[in-house]
Amino acid sequence: MKPDNTTETRSVRLLRVGEQMRHILSEILQRGDVHDETLAKHLVSVTEVRMSPDLRHATVFVKPLLGQDEEKVIKALRTNTAYLQREVASRVKMKYAAKLKFLADDSFDEGTRIDQLLRAPKVARDLSEDGDGES
Repeated sequence: MKPDNTTETRSVRLLRVGEQMRHILSEILQRGDVHDETLAKHLVSVTEVRMSPDLRHATVFVKPLLGQDEEKVIKALRTNTAYLQREVASRVKMKYAAKLKFLADDSFDEGTRIDQLLRAPKVARDLSEDGDGES
């Protein structure tokens, strides 16, 4: 008997496939399999891979170490997309090879910005006043 194809089982599958693709792409980039001068000079973290519901498209979020030359790294990855798609397709057992789309991962920058806002004197004062009033 086949398991129910519920939203929950589909989303678990999307996460599992995305994580598998993240590991494969990380390994390819770490080993230097892509023959690209820009990628050879930078350590690139694949922070997340989000799969479309039909598993035909993958959005790959990347961050170069220390955020250096982010635009150049993204451009190099996009230039080598066909090679990366072939490599991933050969290692992931799926009916269709997913199309890869590379984007910079801004979540770290956003987290830093929020942290700085929370540490701002005005916000810190407001937060400490709220805490004092409840005691």
